[in-house]
Amino acid sequence: MTDRLKALADAGVSIWLDDLSRLRLTNGSLQALIEDKHVVGVTTNPTIFAKAISDADAYAETVGKLAAQGISVDEAIRFITTSDVRDAADLFKPIYDDTDGQDGRVSIEVEPTLAHDTAKTIEQAKQLWDIVGRENVFVKIPATKEGLAAITATLAAGISVNVTLIFSLERYKAVADAFLSGLEQAIENGHDVTKLASVASFFVSRVDTEVDKRLDAIGTDEAKALKGKAAVANARLAFEAYEEIFDTDRWREIETVGAKPQRPLWASTGVKDPAYSPTLYVDSLVTKGVVNTMPEATIKATEEHSEFSGDTVRGNYDADRKVIADLEKLGISYDEVVQILEDEGLAKFDASWAELQETVASALKGAAK
Repeated sequence: MTDRLKALADAGVSIWLDDLSRLRLTNGSLQALIEDKHVVGVTTNPTIFAKAISDADAYAETVGKLAAQGISVDEAIRFITTSDVRDAADLFKPIYDDTDGQDGRVSIEVEPTLAHDTAKTIEQAKQLWDIVGRENVFVKIPATKEGLAAITATLAAGISVNVTLIFSLERYKAVADAFLSGLEQAIENGHDVTKLASVASFFVSRVDTEVDKRLDAIGTDEAKALKGKAAVANARLAFEAYEEIFDTDRWREIETVGAKPQRPLWASTGVKDPAYSPTLYVDSLVTKGVVNTMPEATIKATEEHSEFSGDTVRGNYDADRKVIADLEKLGISYDEVVQILEDEGLAKFDASWAELQETVASALKGAAK
């Protein structure tokens, strides 16, 4: 059978798993994904941890010990999540070493409730970095306007960052600028930037979900013809911006001391509309030097169905710009769509954080009895 995941990796796409749990770490499933499915990194978020802790008995012993200590719900969340991320980082350390720090990375997110608080985001990023204590960890910071300064300050402190919840091209460019500023300051502060890394997580499928809903409401043949095209076009144009940003004198100056560029990461790549190919957001975004973080179902779909030919990103930019322009002609505002998606994304993570708190509170209460 054709090893489609290997073909994807050989084309320059780093395959990361968008999931983590204590069960994955203890039952060997994460190790198996590394060995058999070419998985070279992991991303997490509050939704993932809420599901992991609510679904599994794997945390019962840990929760029992934490309950006996009488610690708070938020302290328990911090202990559980950082423990899982630390152990996953240890599992991926050989890949980190083999790829000179490019892969073998595991991400942990600052609390989503801090998304509009620059100072507290910086403070918590430093706390998470110190608690996990592994150099192959990324601290995830959302790409809100307030998050931009936090991204710079965190990198300047020598901490690697996964910038999350990017939807718009304008915000992506601001994130790249924050990255460059962070590296410049890290160099000034005497940090070894050869160890410092970052990815910019550009969200994909949710763009189609929002745009397709509007196209359906319009209902014309012209509108229907644009369904399923906005998300890929948006992501490809972000890659065009990446190429431009990392082909400047400013970047070349930073690069002279061994710094690595901030790689684009395709996030939210599970297909939401069953009418589309389950590998739409994999096959349409193949190019060298990117990450695609996938839920396991998408990894499985890629293994079974992926079909792509060569680079599917570079060289399509004019057609991608036309997609966005055609949407504007139909009255679908790009700026409005991406702002709604950012607001919804933050709200969803806030809700997941609340769910995570409720789940852990209930578990602690049950263990105390």
